[in-house]
Amino acid sequence: MTKPVLHYYDVADGIVAFSTTRHGGVSRGRLATLNINPYRGDDPAAVARNLQSVAAEIGVEPDRMIRLHQIHETACLVVTDGFLHLPAAEQTAQEEGKDAVVTDCREVCIGVHTADCVPVLFYDPVRQAVGAAHAGWRGTVKRIVQCTARRMEEHYGTKPSDLKAVIGPCISERNFEVGQEVYDAFSAAGFPMSRIAKRHGKWHIDLPLCNQLQLEELGVPASHIFQSGICTYDKSDDFFSARILKEGFGTIYTGILLPALSPSAKTAG
Repeated sequence: MTKPVLHYYDVADGIVAFSTTRHGGVSRGRLATLNINPYRGDDPAAVARNLQSVAAEIGVEPDRMIRLHQIHETACLVVTDGFLHLPAAEQTAQEEGKDAVVTDCREVCIGVHTADCVPVLFYDPVRQAVGAAHAGWRGTVKRIVQCTARRMEEHYGTKPSDLKAVIGPCISERNFEVGQEVYDAFSAAGFPMSRIAKRHGKWHIDLPLCNQLQLEELGVPASHIFQSGICTYDKSDDFFSARILKEGFGTIYTGILLPALSPSAKTAG
């Protein structure tokens, strides 16, 4: 089996957090090579092989990798033991129209698909819960990262001050040129435009910073927020970029999972 190339994040001991690259898979063309998104028109057999190899690399079963069908909104899927025991078709139905996901289940990888949009991972070391959010410009304006953190608070008692967050590979401010209508949407939503927008002929918006500021506003310490610093536009040979590939492209999967409890932890529990 082809070995997938993953970009890992050092979140905490035992926590697996990563983004897929474009390397080590079997997809072709603009989907080459490591696409695990079933909603991009890829060959289902290639997607299945890629999924199997990524799952093996991170130590979970392929059916324990949650893949959302995202629509640039803020709905969040809560993965429970009950969800994991549903038939596959019912799981897929619940994944439809979701742009964020949270869980406290172990040995389950949750994540989001992106190709220039901002993937954000969450880890609560106190309540042992994780989350992932897909923040394109629309989701960023709708404050999806704050919505996701609040879902974790609702379901697990998460406190923002305990959260650790990863802002994964996405398009940088230098390459994210936008029209006046996008600038106006951020301005109307109350973003500090002097900080997040610059004019290089046309307006450019700093999506990673927008999401970091939202996390800080919620109460996540700046020292708990890791920015990958990877621009998908500049690094499109390694990471999928919608603006470079235009159409028919694959996506990055940025995921996180809680490991199995050790025997000693189970005994203590």
